[in-house]
Amino acid sequence: MSSLTTVLAVALVLQGCGGGGSSSPPPVSVTPTPSPTPSPTCSLRDRQLWAEAQIREWYLFPADLPASLDLAPYATVQAYIDALTANARAANKDRFFTYITSIAEENAFFSSGQTAAFGIRISYDSTARRATVIDAFETGPAFAAGLDRDAELLAIGDTASSLVSVTDLFARGGSAAVSDALGPGNAGVTRTIQFRIDGETRTATITKTEFNIPPVSNRFGVQVLPDGNGGQVGYINLRSFISTAETPLRNAFARFRSEGITRVAIDVRYNGGGLVRIAELMGDLMGRNRTASEVYSFTTFRASKSSENATRLFRSAPESIAPTALAFITTSASASASELVPNSMLPYTRGNITLVGGNTGGKPVGQIAVDRTACDDRLRIVAFATENADRQGDYYNGLAPVFAARGGRTCAAADDFSRQMGAPTEASTQRAILSLRGESCGAIAGTADTLAEQSVGRGLLTASAPTAAQREVPGLF
Repeated sequence: MSSLTTVLAVALVLQGCGGGGSSSPPPVSVTPTPSPTPSPTCSLRDRQLWAEAQIREWYLFPADLPASLDLAPYATVQAYIDALTANARAANKDRFFTYITSIAEENAFFSSGQTAAFGIRISYDSTARRATVIDAFETGPAFAAGLDRDAELLAIGDTASSLVSVTDLFARGGSAAVSDALGPGNAGVTRTIQFRIDGETRTATITKTEFNIPPVSNRFGVQVLPDGNGGQVGYINLRSFISTAETPLRNAFARFRSEGITRVAIDVRYNGGGLVRIAELMGDLMGRNRTASEVYSFTTFRASKSSENATRLFRSAPESIAPTALAFITTSASASASELVPNSMLPYTRGNITLVGGNTGGKPVGQIAVDRTACDDRLRIVAFATENADRQGDYYNGLAPVFAARGGRTCAAADDFSRQMGAPTEASTQRAILSLRGESCGAIAGTADTLAEQSVGRGLLTASAPTAAQREVPGLF
């Protein structure tokens, strides 16, 4: 294997809108195209030119790049990158998936889930002027302060005496004002938050701290649930495809195997993606009845980089099961690696695989990492496309229409904030269980995505200047 191929093997990531990623220990950087100046600096101009050179070398859609672009109008590296990729974005192929981030921040997140935050995910509804917690990480300060799923944020302030109601924040500046009120993603940032949970109004002063996000919850992440018909089904809730997901995933499938569970619901409703190797591991853990010659996925680069193309075959593991039915719980926040897994399983489970909830985000492409260590710059470039064994990978409009056309099923279901994910009475979980029993249901609409939700003022709250973790964990604050 060439050194460049080795680099790419550890750097491949699949994430959702904004994206990001690395591999377990810090990845080896792709050797960058020489900088235009003899002595590289970290000036804005030099960083912009460096980013452009890498994009022109690796970008999956070279025909969509402008022949030339004036640097002058762009005040940041990211603004220049966005201008370079504007044509692909207009064609719905790169929705801000190419970006620049911090090497140190990204390595910390992908190796251990490290971030500085309150440790909650927030959904917003601009019409109702509401912000609601949809998940709380057990290791974060917000969970310790009493915030959990279905907590409604009522007011936010720097101190208890400066609280501003969430209703007023929406009136002043929409969801962006709510996001800004929560402060930047830095350790030490303190906010006083008034919230309502279980019918009780509380006020807590919380400081953002550094902590590791558990990719699988120790409260609800792995369960064996009754199917309501005398049988049992497995349930896994995967928050992110990061390195630390490997052990809990192996343990979950080992449990299913030991208990004879062959019907599994995989909940990736807010999972924006992550490491390709974790997505491949998940396929392996569902590949007990697959042979080593059967294709899990194809990875394809642009024509000039075709030597980097790869075919991933199934590799059955000691913990693997042979699934008889699969249900993937998804929303428009489910993207990239969260789409790669069900798409790769589709050719082998036709008629017994179901998307439950809503349509996915639609991102059949992934990024490589190109590093410039002197500036702590990691450039994530859309550089490859993924396909399943049937060479099906065109799901820019989400997986629902693909499933409908290729032997899968879809079942529409609400995301029920009032109940914990994985609770048998939670709407999407309940529908997943029924689908695993083979019961009929109403289909998911075929063209919904995050942009459609945002157009009516709903979605997961996003930061104006997202951290590496916020790019990977939609709604994180």
